Amino acid sequence: MANLDEHLLSVLATLEECRAALVVSGNRETAQLISVAILDIRMKLNGVVDEELKALCDEMVPEPLSERSRDRKSSHGQRRRPLLRVVK
Repeated sequence: MANLDEHLLSVLATLEECRAALVVSGNRETAQLISVAILDIRMKLNGVVDEELKALCDEMVPEPLSERSRDRKSSHGQRRRPLLRVVK
């Protein structure tokens, strides 16, 4: 397992260099594609599954005002379960 992690860290470093070079040369769209690959590798290294990433994204996207007020009324006094876990 350590060899796999070391290999992924090496690939990650290479991809980050490529992304930086693409940004400098003005290829931002290609750099964004590389960023997706970087995110995927980081998720694998840290044991983050797709569902956790989706939950994070859902929490970060603001809800429409009408849904927000409805949710407050239905969850008043209830504590929400944390959607994220700490990865060391």
